[in-house]
Parts: sequence; C-alpha cells; structure tokens
Amino acid sequence: MQKVVVTGSSGRIGSAIVSALSPSYDVIGVDRIAGSATNCIANISDSSTMQRLCQGAVAVIHSAALHAPHVGAFSEEEFHRINVESTVTLAKAARAEGVERFIFTSTTALYGYASTPANEAAWITEQTVPQPRTIYHRTKLEAEERLASLANSAFRIRAMRMSRCFTEEPALMAAYRLHRGIDKRDVATAHVAALSDDGKNFDRFIISGKTPFRPEDTQELKTNAPAVIARRAPEVVRLFQSHGWALPQSIDRVYDPSYAKQVLNWESKRDSFDFAATLNSA
Repeated sequence: MQKVVVTGSSGRIGSAIVSALSPSYDVIGVDRIAGSATNCIANISDSSTMQRLCQGAVAVIHSAALHAPHVGAFSEEEFHRINVESTVTLAKAARAEGVERFIFTSTTALYGYASTPANEAAWITEQTVPQPRTIYHRTKLEAEERLASLANSAFRIRAMRMSRCFTEEPALMAAYRLHRGIDKRDVATAHVAALSDDGKNFDRFIISGKTPFRPEDTQELKTNAPAVIARRAPEVVRLFQSHGWALPQSIDRVYDPSYAKQVLNWESKRDSFDFAATLNSA
C-alpha cells in the first residue's frame, strides 16, 4: 500500500483522518503525544526526523497545529513558529523527498470579520476575502499563502478550510450542521478525497456540512432564521421540536461547501438528523 504521513494523529481531526485512510493506505501517524492512531512520537519542528518520515510517502496530511483554544495560552511568536514556519519546513521536506501531495488542515475561522456583516448573514465561499481577527486566524492564512508559493505540478497542495467541529451542547451542534459545522468523520473523508485531486497546483476548499440555505436567504437568516429554516428544511423544525430544542433566531453566516462537491466529488454525510440519531442511540 502507498504510504501517507499524517501529523497531529493523536488529535480529534488527525485521528479521524488516520481512521479514514487506514483501509487503503500505509499510514504513519505522527504526534508529540501518544495516541491510538499515532505510531511515531515526534515533534513536527524536528526537520530531520520529519524529512526521514517523508521518505517513500506519496502524501503528507498536516493537521498538527495550535488552535483557537490555544489563543492566550501561547505567545504570538509560538503560534507563528508552529503554524507557519513548521508547516513550511515540513512542506519543503516533503517536496525534497518527492512527495506528490500535501494536504493542509486549515480553518474557516480565518474569514474572521468577513463572517459577521451587520445587516445580513455572510455567504462564505472560497472567493470571500478573509479578514482575520486573531493570531490563530492570521497564522493559518499566512501558512496557506506560503504553501501556495511551494506548489507545482509535481507537488500539489490543498488547503482544507474545515468549519466548526467542537463538541458542544447538542442543540448548538445540530444547528451548526445547517450552516457552519461539520462532523469530524466528514472532515476526514474530505482529506482523503483531496488526495485524488489532479487539478490545480494549489487549491483551497471550504469543508462544511451541506446547507439547505441559498444565497438569497441571507437577509432573512439574519433577522428571522426560524422562518427560513421552516421554508427550506421543515424536517429540521420537527427534529428540534422533538428534542425540545429552540431554533436559532438569527444566523450570521453560511459556509458554502459546493466547490468541494464540484471538484472533489465530496459532500458531508452526517447532518443534523444523523447527529440526533447518534444522541438517541447513546
């Protein structure tokens, strides 16, 4: 089987990616912390070790990073070192070893202020210009930009801008699946799909749950979200009622994953109903 290196394999997303890859690839899970999906304890900042691990690999999936919850706990310099410099160093090492694909786990959070306009919900696509707010946003965006300069026809790079994937209150998670959330298993399958994309040298994708909403809904989503949900997805209203959950009164953004469906032939499989069914079987 072909070898794929996955960094951050002890984390929530990295371990899901390893699980999705394992039936079809020889996966090397790399993390500085032990975990069930990790078979190599290493620091991604150790360039010589990472270059050795890249030998013979067809792809590197880089999910290791400092994330939003780390803001304030780590210095901005440390964010830059880990999220930008270590990412670029790893990509250069992979390219030097003849790796053909580099898949970078990025975030929709980097859109920042662009996600919260005053008078209507934001309809966010890959063409929306990011307006990052925090060091997390800024470093993820800078890493994407630096990676774009390294891509070529022999070393294709994909930035996977995944939407919200935290474990939160059930009603909130179910609502987010309509417009700005996703299941970790769907994030993983998107990364796997990107391995087969022979298109552009560099590309980026919004990876989020499929939405029932349309661009023409943005003003009403901001002011009267229940009416839009009732019109576009009445089954969701019944779902919320059955659980005694309140519908969101206002929705501030919609992440549109249609480009990933078009190019990668990927879409999320686990929507609000799947989430509710999981709760019922727990």
